[in-house]
Amino acid sequence: MKRRIAQTLALGLAVLTGTCAVAQLPWMNKPKHYAWSDSTLSPDQRADLVIKEMTLDEKISLLHGQGMPFFSNAPSASNGGAGYTNAIPRLGIPAIQMADSAYGVTRGQAAGRYSTALPNNLGAASAWDTKSAYEYGALIGRELRDEGYSMTLGGGVNLTREPRNGRTFEYQGEDPLLAGTLDGWVEKGVQSNNIIGDLKHYAVNDQESGRNSVNANISKRAMRETDLRAFEIALGISNAGGVMCSYNRVNGDFACENSYLLTDVLKKDFNFKGFVLSDWGGTHSTVKASHAGLDMEQPDKIFFGDPLKKAVESGEVSQDEINEHVHRILRTIFASGLFDHPVVKQVPDVEGGYRVAQQIAEKSIVLLKNQRNVLPLSSSVHSVVLIGGHADVGVITGGGSAQVDAPGGSAVPPPAPKSIMESFMRAQWLPSSPLRALQAQMPAAKVTYVSGDDPQAAASAAKSADVAIVFAYQWESEGMDLPTLDLSAAQNQLIETVAAANPKTVVVLETGSPATMPWIDKVAGVVEAWYPGIRGAEALAEILTGTVNPTGKLAITFPKSDADLPHPKLVLPPPESEINFSAPGADISNIMSRMAKGLPAFQTYYDEGLKVGYKWYDAEKKTVLFPFGFGLSYTTYAYSGLSVTPGDTTSVSFTVKNTGKRAGTEIAQVYASFPDAAGEPPKRLIGWARVELAPGESKQVSVPVSQDRLTVYDEASDSWKLVPGKYAIRVGGSSQDLPLQKTVSF
Repeated sequence: MKRRIAQTLALGLAVLTGTCAVAQLPWMNKPKHYAWSDSTLSPDQRADLVIKEMTLDEKISLLHGQGMPFFSNAPSASNGGAGYTNAIPRLGIPAIQMADSAYGVTRGQAAGRYSTALPNNLGAASAWDTKSAYEYGALIGRELRDEGYSMTLGGGVNLTREPRNGRTFEYQGEDPLLAGTLDGWVEKGVQSNNIIGDLKHYAVNDQESGRNSVNANISKRAMRETDLRAFEIALGISNAGGVMCSYNRVNGDFACENSYLLTDVLKKDFNFKGFVLSDWGGTHSTVKASHAGLDMEQPDKIFFGDPLKKAVESGEVSQDEINEHVHRILRTIFASGLFDHPVVKQVPDVEGGYRVAQQIAEKSIVLLKNQRNVLPLSSSVHSVVLIGGHADVGVITGGGSAQVDAPGGSAVPPPAPKSIMESFMRAQWLPSSPLRALQAQMPAAKVTYVSGDDPQAAASAAKSADVAIVFAYQWESEGMDLPTLDLSAAQNQLIETVAAANPKTVVVLETGSPATMPWIDKVAGVVEAWYPGIRGAEALAEILTGTVNPTGKLAITFPKSDADLPHPKLVLPPPESEINFSAPGADISNIMSRMAKGLPAFQTYYDEGLKVGYKWYDAEKKTVLFPFGFGLSYTTYAYSGLSVTPGDTTSVSFTVKNTGKRAGTEIAQVYASFPDAAGEPPKRLIGWARVELAPGESKQVSVPVSQDRLTVYDEASDSWKLVPGKYAIRVGGSSQDLPLQKTVSF
């Protein structure tokens, strides 16, 4: 009775304050009973029952979006996210409310919503930790639901063929096994909240410059063993409900009307049961896209609204084809639990989000150099000066559709946007102050800050301090690529000037991609903090002081220079093939219209094929700055006793010993070198393990390697094969530090 009185009072208060929303009251939000309300039926059976009752107009309404609410006057049914599909109240089918949410739910500030900004995806991937990946996704899923959303638009799994790609920070690195596994666990975490998961951008979407018009030329074998392999692994783990096709063309056809990608590979070979939605404005046709396997156009109904209805009525698109699209969407609504567990808004657990963000940041930060044990900062350090990077007020975060609003606004106020698109393509700093965090960790020391705007003043401050820490950054955003992996000339000069003044200079990098380091031999320490999130400064302070022992290892190779990349010169589009998203007066409707018409194509050729990331540098015998899988610790490890037992699942066993005086966690990596007949790069990651060790402790580690990790794709037979011959199994702490080796035959 008390509960009913409280509910009545809550409803009355909502009416009085003009905020009445039935969806806010769980007891009033239960679906009416329909034949498809029976949860003992399979998602496929339930979807089929709904389809029997649907009109053609209702079917079409599920196959497209309703515009971009934050750019236009959207119907009140929108929750203010990137897009949504209509509900069908007559049949009890809920709307799918979608939000960008790569490393947190975006654009909440305008609606007064809080979202946790997690460390960026590439940073989190450097933890090599499936448990953290699941927690990462679970937090995003909880906050999506709390804010009234039912589908994530995160889940970036594109491999890093081009590290200058402006969205490298949103992805999970350069290896298909690592990227696919981690993103699979992220989406599994998202979907644990009865939220529809998503994987993107399918496929071979490796640059932002001219992304709407570039044609990626690549062999089927290269695709299947690299980019598509990552998607396959992620789907196998997560059963994600959605896959977003990308803007670019692949071997001549747009990805969103590419029957090889969408039907032959995704729906048939990968046995994908969910639905394919276009990237925003990535649909270019009606009949061709429908035939190829596109199920939903976003964010509008240029091709999948009235034109699709007319195509059905004329017979160009069959009823069976339409029903297939609708079935996939309805099936996903049931399989995700969205129908049985309607979304109910509530206040997010802010403190809980902070805890998860900091824990993941602590695992993500990578110690790259530590000459003469300059780190951790010991009790003998009495003065530390922080220089540059706005380290007095915050940490930088990535831009574009992934950008999570800083609570209270950016700690470094950005200039006023000159266009609609620029409003989410500008640098922001989260209010997590490295200066204050380090002062809290070192109360007995003098910890100060200088801006670095005057290099000589910075050098003077550095000279008088025991340790100088220079904060350098490289901002990235959707819609543009980095012209180079170099930091700005001013930042490089600042680092060199400070290092000349103090031999105990440490550089903290806040980047979303690898950075080149012309000053590497002049500094004592380097820490890659990535875009570390809302508790990034606190996590960094824990690492710098040694309260937390660094465990992160690179999910991406750091080359010495742009000249060492597979494509030293970034492939840029001609002017007619590009859309300037940040041009003054840019109008979203005009941009969408141009995208829909299909811009003139220009070509990029991925002739490196299988040689993505470390495989390129290995095969080309190029010396790197820091290899894939590399990361230092405040302790040391030794490997011994390798044994390999071949089988359907091969067992790779070895011993890892902590040879130092501190507890730590080693990320032990297993690679295979294939027989020459396989035509593979020098080695391939086939497994890894996180091993927690007390000082002096040894542990026997066993890494199971399923046979699919040792197969190669054969184009002639369109199948995966294990090439007979001798395989060298290698084990160690990075892709270039593999002390254990054993040859076995398969």
